[in-house]
Amino acid sequence: MYKIINIKTSNGMQISPIKTRIFRANEDLLTFIFKYVKNPKENSVLVVTSKIVALAEGRIVNYESKKQKIQLIKNESDFALKTKITWLTIKDGMVMANSGVDESNADGKIVLLPKDSFQSAEMIRNAFCRKFSIKNFGVLITDSRLFPLRAGIVGVALGYAGFQGLKN
Repeated sequence: MYKIINIKTSNGMQISPIKTRIFRANEDLLTFIFKYVKNPKENSVLVVTSKIVALAEGRIVNYESKKQKIQLIKNESDFALKTKITWLTIKDGMVMANSGVDESNADGKIVLLPKDSFQSAEMIRNAFCRKFSIKNFGVLITDSRLFPLRAGIVGVALGYAGFQGLKN
């Protein structure tokens, strides 16, 4: 049994993590999200991981070989440079490792990034606004990133809808 935890920050923002079951490839994304988010409020932002958006889009490939993975990285990137540890790539104007090609937690498969995270965020937002008759609702599609010469991982926005974002 899981409990939703509400965290209230000093500026009044409330963060509520939502525990779900594991999302499977080619599932309907909206049906899945609506199962867990039942009463969104005006002026809320829903944060969705890019991995489930990509899985819903069928952006998965069976892992066959390292050579195949390298070809996927090159195909998915606008620029790719081999380094000692990883491929340093540029995709959609963002510097990232391996063009977002990810085999972690993928059961022997490779998961690519969503085709268009901004379009996916807008689709989710529109569905929520229609279903729940709300107007001020935001959606953020996120992923994690490593930064060269830094320890740890940070979250980044790959796409958003319903609010003015900062592209930097």
